[in-house]
Parts: sequence; C-alpha cells; structure tokens
Amino acid sequence: MHAVTRIYSGSGARELFDLLERRSSEVEGLMQSIEGFRSYLLVRTAEGGTSVTVCEDKAGVDESVRRAREWIETNASGLGVGAPRVAEGPVIVYSKESRLEPSMPTASVPA
Repeated sequence: MHAVTRIYSGSGARELFDLLERRSSEVEGLMQSIEGFRSYLLVRTAEGGTSVTVCEDKAGVDESVRRAREWIETNASGLGVGAPRVAEGPVIVYSKESRLEPSMPTASVPA
C-alpha cells in the first residue's frame, strides 16, 4: 500500500475545509472511484486541514493528488489557497478498528 498526505495552511485553507465539509459526499465519491482506493480522511486543523489517502499502489495516490488539485482549481480557485505540502510513501502499518465482539468469559460450574 501507498499513502499521501496533503497539508493545507495559510490564506484560504480554513475556507477550503469549510467547502470540503459542505461538499464531503462529492469529494468522498471522487476519491473512492480511484482504482486501488483503500481509505480517505479529511482532518480539520487550526491552520486549515490535512487529507490522507491510502491506495494499493503509488499510481493510486498519484491519481488522488491529481484529482484533488483539479477539484480545488475547479471549485475553490477563488479562495486563494496555496499549494499544499505533500508527502507520500509506502505504508508501514495499516491498522483499523476490529468489528469483532469481545469474547465473553465463560463461568465455571463445579462438577
């Protein structure tokens, strides 16, 4: 697996994340349609926000960066948001919540 983070801060970043929140289902669908998609997060921060995309390979995360840039150019160019700081690389640990119910202790019955 491969991941990419995009960190948005500075002028227009908070407004960008307001817009992303309002249009979250559109943005989610855009990312989920990438071949090899695994997960996507938008995290609001004090400076603006961060996105994290995980895909099966580097080609998937490269496509997510392209789509994010295109979406912002089309939908948020008037906000004055600068280019994000981008970091990408192979995933070392991918952990998610387990949906298994915890096992219940069994009572011992004396014979």
